[in-house]
Amino acid sequence: MTSPTHIAATRRTTERIPTPSGAQIDAWLYLPEGDGPHPVVVMAHGFAAVKAGGLQPFAERFQREGFAAIAFDYRGWADSSGEPREVVSVPHQRADYESVITWAASHPRIDTKQIFAWGSSFSGIHAVALAESDSRLAGAIGQSPLVDGLVAMTMAPPLHSLWLFALGLRDILGSALGRSPRYLPASAGPGKRAVFASDEALAGLELTKPREPTRWNNQVAARSVLGLAAHRPVQNAARITCPILLIVPEADTVAPAGRTLVVAERAANAELHRSKGGHYDVYEGGAAYEETLRLEVEFLQRHTQTAAQR
Repeated sequence: MTSPTHIAATRRTTERIPTPSGAQIDAWLYLPEGDGPHPVVVMAHGFAAVKAGGLQPFAERFQREGFAAIAFDYRGWADSSGEPREVVSVPHQRADYESVITWAASHPRIDTKQIFAWGSSFSGIHAVALAESDSRLAGAIGQSPLVDGLVAMTMAPPLHSLWLFALGLRDILGSALGRSPRYLPASAGPGKRAVFASDEALAGLELTKPREPTRWNNQVAARSVLGLAAHRPVQNAARITCPILLIVPEADTVAPAGRTLVVAERAANAELHRSKGGHYDVYEGGAAYEETLRLEVEFLQRHTQTAAQR
């Protein structure tokens, strides 16, 4: 089903994209003027965030520049269907990206040779991995990207990490007994009981809160922290052959910037930019937002032209 929505002179439609699991992904499709086919940017948000929390300004700008954009919520999040709710699963999220890319490739107004994956913060782990594994991509963008789950787990204080692990273990054991997830806040201020508890996390929460009505609670199932360390796309960076733009904040305390620099060194067609400010400054309202958006548009324009010539 498709329903039109008008936001500040921007035209988008809400799409329901099926997945092999039977759940449906709720997605916003932004199509530029003209019949196309248009290049497209496939976008999802970071850890425990949803598309209504800051993806609109990026998608709207891409649309104005002549690109289609598809911003979506993973199954089990916001207005997407699927159970259990608000569980972060790297394999499931990666599969959802692939489902949306497949859907985009079948759309008559989208150019199948010009599909770009876009990831921010935690979804950067998917953009980088897909740049290596999905041959359908013409390129990828990662802003403040997480590229090494193992190193990211070591950035939290040891006692905090131990507490998270204990809660996650109780939650996963409870799920084996058929119990509902145990939830905890995703982001909060220093000293609070949350996955991310710092001044930067609190500031980031303000920048990524939903701007439109949607199903969101700033919470995540405790089991979500288990298994993240196993996902390390940095290890396969040398296999990335498509163009990839990496925007790495100079003062990132959330995602390990050093590991993203390794991706930039190993990927043959990587473009690296060190942005000012911290992890969340790439979002609208942040110190690096305007610069980030400009760089992403320039990257897409440059590599869309390259893809069209192939």
